[in-house]
Amino acid sequence: MSHYAAKFGLQLALSATEKEEVLRQALAKIERPLRKVLIIPPDITRLNSDAGFLTNLLYKLLSPTAQVDIMPALGTHFPMREAELRFMFGDEIPLDRFFVHDWRNDVVTLGEVPGELIKEWSEGKLDYSVQVQCNKMLLEGYDLILSVGQVVPHEVVGMANYSKNIVVGVGGSDMINKSHFLGACHGMERIMGLDNTPVRRLFNYSTEKFMAQLPILYVLTVMAKNQQSGEMEMRGLFVGEDTDTFAKAVKLSQQCNLDLMDEPIEKVLVYLDPEEFKSTWLGNKAVYRTRMVIADDGELIVMAPGLKQFGEDTQIDKLIRKYGYKGTPATLKAVEENADLRDNLSAAAHLIHGSSEGRFTIRYCPGAGVSREEIESVGFAYGDLQEIIDKYKPETLKDGYNTLPNGEKIFYISNPALGLWALKKQFV
Repeated sequence: MSHYAAKFGLQLALSATEKEEVLRQALAKIERPLRKVLIIPPDITRLNSDAGFLTNLLYKLLSPTAQVDIMPALGTHFPMREAELRFMFGDEIPLDRFFVHDWRNDVVTLGEVPGELIKEWSEGKLDYSVQVQCNKMLLEGYDLILSVGQVVPHEVVGMANYSKNIVVGVGGSDMINKSHFLGACHGMERIMGLDNTPVRRLFNYSTEKFMAQLPILYVLTVMAKNQQSGEMEMRGLFVGEDTDTFAKAVKLSQQCNLDLMDEPIEKVLVYLDPEEFKSTWLGNKAVYRTRMVIADDGELIVMAPGLKQFGEDTQIDKLIRKYGYKGTPATLKAVEENADLRDNLSAAAHLIHGSSEGRFTIRYCPGAGVSREEIESVGFAYGDLQEIIDKYKPETLKDGYNTLPNGEKIFYISNPALGLWALKKQFV
């Protein structure tokens, strides 16, 4: 039984009651006792997924009769602090039910994707094999593993979630590094917003070939912003265990989360919520999600009041500072010549993704946490945050095109994580 339960529609905004109904319906179709359950939601960097609320609901539904453990799919991100856990998942879940994923030390190897397949998927650009790993907790006899998260355009895999939440979110360094690099070498513009990509093939092959014995059930959301209220609304909730469930969510997300334009945009202004975006590793969604629509010689201005570092991981932060966002040729040359970057291919991929390839200006405007010298040292232009706020008054702007009193036309994005901005001709 692949399709357990779903409720979705372009005009829907699912209520708490409707979300609970879908979850209850899906759980009722599981014909085995559930005594031990693992929930794998995203972390605070995916706050808009509504996975926090769903995890809380699932805990309430399951905990009366089952041991329920929760392991946020951190990937390479910092562990969530107590305040973040409470903010995202509520106060009812005991803190000792939360477990931290350590992508470097807590994984077991389940198998290896052969280099011949990577060569085929990368059109001959790469031929390395990839180790398939997951956190050892997944193998500790769970009756059900619930993978919860949002389907939305993504720079590495095309559309986020599904198998990615397992092989990357609670996966190991080999998969994280090599999948990111596979995506970067294939070209971000050929991946974003699509579900059949080389990286998706790698992820699906890994779960289907090496994790078929795990009782994984996917709980996938599609979210969109209400343009009147500014509130996030759930357009779809899909619960199932196979690619059909994911495909349905992808189709809805493509309708809800792609903002397709007729013409390139000269100037884009993006705001990064300080609670969500504290690093360029995450904040560069401002670059990834707009890169396809910005005009040659255009400008991307990123307001980043919460910026504190470049990488979410100390080692990767050092690599970003050392090599900078200098574009594909410079990064590939650095990979060839330097073992530290070659051993951290996800960092190399991130450096490629975060560059404009010299096509337009990326102007980062940090708060007090990062200096002008640091911003410029990694290859970005610097902007004074207060000057930009005074000039553009973001609190008065609406998402999309705005014409300022002086006649200047800008395109404003209040949260780059919510979609993908591209040209219609790129999705014909």
